[in-house]
Amino acid sequence: MEAVSVRHDGKEAVAAELYRALAHGDRERLDRILHPAFEGRTTEGLPLGLGGTYTGSDAMRRGFWGRIARSYDARAEPAGFRHLEDGDLLVTGRYVGEARQGGGKLDAEFSHLLSFEGERITGLVQLTDSARWSEALGADRALSTVDFRVTDGLAELRLDRPHARNALDQAMADDLYEVAQRLAADPDVRAVLITGDGPAFTVGGDIAVFADNAGAGLPGALRRMISPYHEALRLLSRLDAPIVCAAHGAVAGGGLGLLYCADIVLAAEGTKFASGFTSLGLSGDGGNSWFLPRLVGPRRAAEFYFEQRVLDAHEAVEWGLATRVLPAGELADEALAVTRRLADGPTRAHGEIRRLLRETWSATLAEQLAAEADAIARTARTSDASAAVAAFIDKRKPTFQGR
Repeated sequence: MEAVSVRHDGKEAVAAELYRALAHGDRERLDRILHPAFEGRTTEGLPLGLGGTYTGSDAMRRGFWGRIARSYDARAEPAGFRHLEDGDLLVTGRYVGEARQGGGKLDAEFSHLLSFEGERITGLVQLTDSARWSEALGADRALSTVDFRVTDGLAELRLDRPHARNALDQAMADDLYEVAQRLAADPDVRAVLITGDGPAFTVGGDIAVFADNAGAGLPGALRRMISPYHEALRLLSRLDAPIVCAAHGAVAGGGLGLLYCADIVLAAEGTKFASGFTSLGLSGDGGNSWFLPRLVGPRRAAEFYFEQRVLDAHEAVEWGLATRVLPAGELADEALAVTRRLADGPTRAHGEIRRLLRETWSATLAEQLAAEADAIARTARTSDASAAVAAFIDKRKPTFQGR
């Protein structure tokens, strides 16, 4: 059956109806406008993992527009309509409104490329200034799945979904990205402690995400969740502040990424470490394919993946996933003490060491030697280095300020 063509003004009317339906949250009207085979593609880099591909009108309505409505009081104001030779309609305008938390103003230009079949929209490709959306949220977006605080230069990040064994869902991915941005922007943070509340550190991806998005919607849902989580891992790995991770219960799947970002991993007796991806028919995320071979070697990494090895805490130390094992009752106190010692250290030197250790995997010996020379010259100019040299001459213990 051939699709019925729609006049130019008819397409504009359908588009205008779309924006009215979005402004009023009219689900029934959206269902009439959007084709069952609808696909939306939104701007990569949007905050809260909003950028990506949404397969199906329901995925777009719930996963994109619905989540925007929860975080922003905003509307799309179309200003221009241009009919293209291929039958698509290009709509330009502005998003106007504010963030619900903090009230940051949103004013961002957009272009929407709309595709049609008959009188229904089959596709929407969005382009907008993602930075404006992030700026509207500001740095103090409320956290729902992560507890975060900074005291005297020591940052504590605690996963806080104990009822779900700290499984990673969209909210936690967004919260981790938010916290990572705060850490990266705060020069007074001198060490970070990552812990998990409840019976497990984290069991990886929340199976509810897979159940709620089964079928064609799953790829888009996973990409939206993984995008902010991976950006959080990238930011954490590049902090000057060293990171301590206190693992207990279970650490699995993509949640292993938080261990990989840490410089010191303390594991409680009885902790289990596992991949679990192939049991779900998935390849993996969380930086596993990059960090794991570098930490344990390619052969053991392959064994961990393909044979679905489950390591106990002592095996994790022997393999190189963890630093040392502690009695469960001592884990919290020792992890805090280690982090406190690091927070009292020379933060700029710690940052240079983190970079050198990270970049050694891709550098030649000559490049690494040059990088060491540059780094030690930079740290020699810090206040901490001057104070430490003076303390050494005076035969006293130095007091570092992290500068």
